[in-house]
Amino acid sequence: MKKGKVNKRVLIYDEEGLTKLASKIKEVRGNKGYTQEDLAYESGLSLSQVARIETIKINPTVSTIFKIARTLDVQVSDLFDFKLSKKAK
Repeated sequence: MKKGKVNKRVLIYDEEGLTKLASKIKEVRGNKGYTQEDLAYESGLSLSQVARIETIKINPTVSTIFKIARTLDVQVSDLFDFKLSKKAK
């Protein structure tokens, strides 16, 4: 960025990454025997927030991912155990 120039803020939304994260959260949640409602209650998140994360309607914060990992008693890395495709710049 050139000095003095103001860039327009760009919203970052990686659909592939969020889809894979949502899928992994659903998988781990199911393997642990949690429903969306269980996860919401135990983590202190709202049921609608859990549902929106799993249907990629929202981009969860890192702190939200930490809460989910702690609630499911897994490492954060377990929720990110997937590969992303290489995309051209």
